[in-house]
Amino acid sequence: MNIESLPEDQRLVTKPNLCRAFDMTRSGIDKLGKSDPTFPKPIKFSDSRQAQCYFVVDEITAWLEAQKAKREVA
Repeated sequence: MNIESLPEDQRLVTKPNLCRAFDMTRSGIDKLGKSDPTFPKPIKFSDSRQAQCYFVVDEITAWLEAQKAKREVA
């Protein structure tokens, strides 16, 4: 499957790639998710603890836009 062929609202990013994009550690992303209830929840395709976590790109983008809007208001 070619990721570019997916509709924008169905594109996923792995947790390691999100960490690189945010320049954060895995635990940093976990802490962000626990401290900010608006941060997008990951999707797992298995109940295993080792299962890869994915985030919906549109949800991450919307969250970032909301963070930028908060910053501009303050």
